[in-house]
Amino acid sequence: MSLTDLNQLRTFVVLYELRSLTAAAERLHVTQPTVSYTLRRLRQRFGDDLFRRQGNEMVPTPRARQLFGPLHEALSRIDAVVSAPDAFDPASFGGELSLALTSIGEQTFLPPIMPVLAKEAPDLHLQVRRLDADQVEDGLVRGTIDLAITVSLLDSPRLWRTPVRDVEYVALSSRAHPLPPTAADMFVGRRFVRVSSRGGHVYPLQAMIEQGLMPQVTLTVEEYATVPAVLEATDLVVLLPRHVAEVFCGWFPGLRIAELPWPGQSTPVALYTRRELSMSPAQTWFRSVVLDAVAADDHRPT
Repeated sequence: MSLTDLNQLRTFVVLYELRSLTAAAERLHVTQPTVSYTLRRLRQRFGDDLFRRQGNEMVPTPRARQLFGPLHEALSRIDAVVSAPDAFDPASFGGELSLALTSIGEQTFLPPIMPVLAKEAPDLHLQVRRLDADQVEDGLVRGTIDLAITVSLLDSPRLWRTPVRDVEYVALSSRAHPLPPTAADMFVGRRFVRVSSRGGHVYPLQAMIEQGLMPQVTLTVEEYATVPAVLEATDLVVLLPRHVAEVFCGWFPGLRIAELPWPGQSTPVALYTRRELSMSPAQTWFRSVVLDAVAADDHRPT
């Protein structure tokens, strides 16, 4: 394979990741006409448009999506052999890394992560991106997200996954309006807050549907952030993970946890990155630090 071939394939991979001719040109340190010319050559080579413009975005065709994985993997192997990078030094790293979290993920996981990053990589800029369960895999593969923590099960051969803690769901209400001890009728006459499952927590909605509680929902919100204050001021109830409920109770002493009258387990919270071969030394270090900071004792690597 010639250097020209490699440059063309690298242009394809970068354009796939960034979805913009301008951004790809900046990443590759070439002009935009050069990227456009290379795209024309790639279209001739593969007999396909590869990317079609939709608004301001270059959207990959089915053929481009088919090509991206193998080409990205091949270039990663070549870079690993040719570059042979020195050991990564986090203390001298001044770049940016991105972490995708839900709103409750921010509240739960940033407190243990940030002190470690401040100690080991004081010049690092951490960019937290809002996690959307339907888009996180694409973001990880394209490289717009370095790492994600979610309860969503992303069963993909393109991603590396490890559980970090089990998820048990409980009910949370105010101490002024406590729930009775675990019993089949503990929710009779109670009103509920429902939180969007966009971040991956689908269990509460499933449980409420199965238990016939949906008619008792009187408030639906997009994020968990305002829920504890609402609960403390009302008689409303919410279903949420125990580790999140414990955080909320630490902030709002007027809240109280109650056990559910049915099994309340879901898939574990897991940490996701691209496959190891596709990761930079900074990403590999980042994954290790975050995993150690957030993993429960029974999920820590040995």
